Amino acid sequence: MSVVSAGTEPLTFFFADDGLVPNNPMPLLVYRAVIDIAGDHPEKAIEGLFGVHRWGAMWRNGVYDYPHYHATVHEALGVARGHARVRFGGDRGRELEISAGDVAILPAGTGHQCLSASPDFCVVGAYPPGPAMQITRPTPENHRKALRTIPQVKVPRTDPVMGATGPLVRLWNRRVG
Repeated sequence: MSVVSAGTEPLTFFFADDGLVPNNPMPLLVYRAVIDIAGDHPEKAIEGLFGVHRWGAMWRNGVYDYPHYHATVHEALGVARGHARVRFGGDRGRELEISAGDVAILPAGTGHQCLSASPDFCVVGAYPPGPAMQITRPTPENHRKALRTIPQVKVPRTDPVMGATGPLVRLWNRRVG
């Protein structure tokens, strides 16, 4: 488990509330090729990295092929194998290709949906300490509820890739403060 560079900065993407997917004023962060996944067990490398930075409740799978978001928690997606085209931000969002070694960090409310994936696509998902993850589909009623819960979700104390001094801490606290 190695991070490419201590000075690595993620790409940032902002998405507006579209009336069904609330998104978040804090940016989606995408680290490109940040994790060395050359070994036999890239899932373990990602789990180790996330775990050392206190992101837990981990799982291994893909990304659902329907639009959804999480209104009670932020989410990290570390790509262990393969690649996928994922739409972030809802129907008016942005399609991104994510590949092995990439990490996407979604602030609560950020819509996401897998549009296509390689057969070997595998993601490790993780969450900062706090409430359990709940899958929320974009409906008017869910949107109304999410607008109340998302502002209550605390900014994590650590970036799941870079730790307590990582870009997430700086970028997301700047948006909140």
